[in-house]
Amino acid sequence: MRLAALAYLILYCTAALAQNPRVSKWPTKDNVYVIRNFRFGTGETIPELSLHYLTLGQPHRGTDGHIDNAILLLHGTGGDRHTLMNPVFSDVLFGPGQPFDITKYFLILPDDIGQGDSSKPSDGLHMKFPEYDYDDMIRSQYIMLTEGMHVDHLRLILGTSMGCMQSWVWGEAYPQFMDALAPFACYPVEVAGRNRMTRYIAIESIKHDPAWKKGEYTTEPIEGLRGAEAMLLVMGSAPLQMQKNYPTRAQAEKYVDDYMARAITHVDANNLIYYVNASRNYNPEPKLYTIVAPALWINSADDFINPPELAQQIISARVLPKMPKTKFIILPITDATRGHGTHTQAAIWKDELVTFMVKTEKK
Repeated sequence: MRLAALAYLILYCTAALAQNPRVSKWPTKDNVYVIRNFRFGTGETIPELSLHYLTLGQPHRGTDGHIDNAILLLHGTGGDRHTLMNPVFSDVLFGPGQPFDITKYFLILPDDIGQGDSSKPSDGLHMKFPEYDYDDMIRSQYIMLTEGMHVDHLRLILGTSMGCMQSWVWGEAYPQFMDALAPFACYPVEVAGRNRMTRYIAIESIKHDPAWKKGEYTTEPIEGLRGAEAMLLVMGSAPLQMQKNYPTRAQAEKYVDDYMARAITHVDANNLIYYVNASRNYNPEPKLYTIVAPALWINSADDFINPPELAQQIISARVLPKMPKTKFIILPITDATRGHGTHTQAAIWKDELVTFMVKTEKK
């Protein structure tokens, strides 16, 4: 899974890193929209911000004249517009009669800023690229949708991992723009504690490699990337599956060696620093009460990044009262769960999504 992989192995099951998973052959349309003179939250600007995205299906306007069937699907950290085309997601959800039936819905899968083929540090600016964050991502998505695609309303936003966090930001920034939210694999609180520590370790592993040269390297800083990828591997791992699939020392070590070889080949160090650090000021908690859209929020009990004890001991009592329209589910560990990457294993939570789509359908 190359860079997109960071959405699949690195920060989400291996939320990113390995080789692109097999992708189903759906009739996607590849698109690009360029925002001129985009201003970032830091005050920095870029003459052209290029945003790539896939679409499936056709937009439909309701009797009120607004688009009523658009669904925005948001990938995880280091992923891209192809990440959620993985068969374990797309084959379960996009077919006839399924929750995101492409003969009924208009699906939009963007490359976020800094990822996939959208504008990113490795295009040439390196560490001089604007220091983007989730707010910038959401605002650029909104501009792309409204000005580039003329989509003025969303039936649903479903986001995984980073996309999960972005879903909460969307709900606060544009509360009337969507009918419903489906954030999978995150918490709507500041990225702190072990979560921030692991991200910081990955970033600093690269910055402390002399070969990084403050981002002006001509060959990738391999040792720094190895340290970063090692941390990301642990973050995305599922203990039960790891033990089952690699039950001997030799098998476990071979998996690590193979993983590193794939990951380092497909990742740019500066890009990684930027997209891992984009969550640095994420904290929707103070304004959760402003979200008006109903939400289906699903985490998995074997998620290293978002462990269930945080919900049990800290988060549930603190944030759920602010979100009366939110249903929160922690999936129990089974042979089918995949740690953080459970968010892409649609068969596990599909029934909950079906019920939610029916419940939030406009009468």
